[in-house]
Amino acid sequence: MSKSALAGLAIVALLVAAAVLAPALAPYDPDAQNLVLRLAPPGAAHWLGTDELGRDVLSRLLYGSRATLFVVAAITLTVPAVGLAAGCLAGLAGGIVDAVLMRAADVFLAFPRLILALALVAAMGPGLWHASLAIALAAWPPYARLARAETLALRGREFIAAARLAGASPARLLLRHIAPLCLPSLVVRASLDMAGVILTAAGLGFLGLGAAPPTAEWG
Repeated sequence: MSKSALAGLAIVALLVAAAVLAPALAPYDPDAQNLVLRLAPPGAAHWLGTDELGRDVLSRLLYGSRATLFVVAAITLTVPAVGLAAGCLAGLAGGIVDAVLMRAADVFLAFPRLILALALVAAMGPGLWHASLAIALAAWPPYARLARAETLALRGREFIAAARLAGASPARLLLRHIAPLCLPSLVVRASLDMAGVILTAAGLGFLGLGAAPPTAEWG
């Protein structure tokens, strides 16, 4: 494993550890308000200062990692699976199925991810679940396009032709022969996409469309 991969793994492990150990690491209650100390600068008592309500920023940062990483984990686990299913189905079936799925993906790709997620969560209402769903709906098309490209390259290969001659059904071809070979590319894409998901989730939280107050999050 390369040094950059090890560094990335160490950062992810540090973030997860901070989220899990937040109750032990946070020096204060993240929701405790003290208007006397509002907007205090960093110091010995509050290492990162306080916010406009006098809440400790460090404590809210640690507890906020839980909500943000929950969104990242939910999207990382679900969006590649949806994109894999849609892309493999479009690439293998072709014709009208391919046209419908890819034109739907093009519609979602026509809008910037944050703007589309903002519109979707505004329509559904604020909340952590709605924010996760909105980001997922805005994030699946690139995975579908990647899976479709991989499927188009694979469906003409000799082992696929041999499986067809052996009587394999389209579902078996999809699940046993094509999808497993498309999965590594989508895993790489998901690992590169995590930073964008964090920024989008933080942006929605900053605009008041993420977790309901006073729940701490990185936005």
